[in-house]
Amino acid sequence: MKIVNIAEELSSNSYPGRGIVLGKTPDGKNAAIAYFIMGRSENSRNRIFEENDRGGIRTKAFDESKMTDPSLIIYNPVLKLGGKTIVTNGDQTDTIYDFMQEGKCYRHALLTREFEPDAPNYTPRISGVVKPNGDYVLSILKSNMGKPQCLRFFYEYPAEAGRGHFIHTYKCDGNPIPSFEGEPTPVAVETNSLEEWTDVIWKNLNEDNKVSLFTRFISLETGEEETRIINKNV
Repeated sequence: MKIVNIAEELSSNSYPGRGIVLGKTPDGKNAAIAYFIMGRSENSRNRIFEENDRGGIRTKAFDESKMTDPSLIIYNPVLKLGGKTIVTNGDQTDTIYDFMQEGKCYRHALLTREFEPDAPNYTPRISGVVKPNGDYVLSILKSNMGKPQCLRFFYEYPAEAGRGHFIHTYKCDGNPIPSFEGEPTPVAVETNSLEEWTDVIWKNLNEDNKVSLFTRFISLETGEEETRIINKNV
């Protein structure tokens, strides 16, 4: 598969939905993470990211008076467990956390889950786990070509300096919205600066649809973390 430029990949798609990028910086010193959310409806756009008390972030209504349905949009996108970082687009973050806390695999957790119950879109559940050495896994639980049958896919990647993988919920905009197709997209991680990593992703997300972005670098030597959060609603 071709290694693509993340800026070009994002700017060419007005609605990838929610997305996860996992990889390693060019100098090989840090694991690189990005998670973003987008929205078309007022309810979906009425959100922000804020830090939670488990080493990650949660989504929260920006204006509580405008929140009409918290299901599927209020959850913990990022949680830490030991030296591992869990990143997902839904409450399966907690499912993975609970299973791993019991010594089980993230796969076991996701075998108990399926795509979101939002027919006719059947939004895929995308998930990732970054290990202490920088290696990472990705998964997508999606409908069977729009039919309410769950297909589960799991991918495992060794960390490689200057490389990463990008997975998102939707192939593009539409009605119903078509699910992501194929394997996670190989992308180049072209910077050792968290500021630049954050900036290139945020600037290339569609201005009308982007809502929030979380980025993090994790030192593979010390485990120290550096995090950025950008919310369109401020």
